[in-house]
Amino acid sequence: MYAISHYQDIVTKHFNSLALKKEPKNLYEPIRYILSLGGKRLRPVLTLMSAEVFDVDCQKALPAATAVEVFHNFSLIHDDIMDDAPLRRGNETVHEKWNVNTGILSGDAMLILAYQYFEEYEPIIFRELAKLFSKTALEVCEGQQYDVDFETRDDVTISEYLKMIEYKTAVLVGASMKMGAIVAKTSAENANSIYDFGLNLGIAFQLQDDYLDAFGNPETFGKQVGGDIIENKKTYLYLKAMEFASANEKEQLFHLFSIQPSDNTDKINSVKEIFNQTGASEATQKAIESYTFKAFETLEKMNIDTDKKVILKAFGEKLMSRNV
Repeated sequence: MYAISHYQDIVTKHFNSLALKKEPKNLYEPIRYILSLGGKRLRPVLTLMSAEVFDVDCQKALPAATAVEVFHNFSLIHDDIMDDAPLRRGNETVHEKWNVNTGILSGDAMLILAYQYFEEYEPIIFRELAKLFSKTALEVCEGQQYDVDFETRDDVTISEYLKMIEYKTAVLVGASMKMGAIVAKTSAENANSIYDFGLNLGIAFQLQDDYLDAFGNPETFGKQVGGDIIENKKTYLYLKAMEFASANEKEQLFHLFSIQPSDNTDKINSVKEIFNQTGASEATQKAIESYTFKAFETLEKMNIDTDKKVILKAFGEKLMSRNV
């Protein structure tokens, strides 16, 4: 196995050379555009890494890795339409650069393209990959719907929220790793364990995103700090605060999450103060730690060399050590 940067270079070169110059131009140009915006490309990197964990050249996992990244970007196009988002990775979103209809149709085409990349594998591997992919794609849609539903609900529970982030975010991380294992033809036990590793790390990552959105350093977080508070999102922090809060704190928090002031500075500071006072901040950090450790525990179940377990653990630690 190599350093993460090695797999990132392979993925970047591969996507730069991807042949998508087809007609009609207005269907394929938006696809080329969204894929050219890059991003962390974490999921395809995990697919390549996973193949090499199980002693298979990562190049053999490139079609599966491509499918994962194409699907992920398809979901971003449609998410941006649903959120009416103007920017993605600092650039115009597809529906803003073209129009909503183009975004919907190009996104649909990406979902079909993703499946086509599995056709490069022999039938038995194709079947396993497609089966996992279909299950995961449907779960991602379910997670997105839960997220939409939660916007208008005041009775969301912690378990419901965790299920939402598992489906919306974590299952694709787990599937990315399991696909590499399937391509490597490792045992079902190994494939399931590396899926669980990715799944738990994905949940921890999303919970950390919730935490950093409120308490992160604007210079290192990469997004506007307090964005979830401004949008009145009922994140893990909010739900824990409501669980621990006194009657007065609950009333205050409920009020703060019902207003949209022109200047959000006081609102953000007041909400953060309640998160700290109630112990929600500490509880969120403990949950992040718990899911990270749960991911690391699955490594012990895998029948792989110790040095590879060390590399995977180091990757997890690096992922979870974003600056606050």
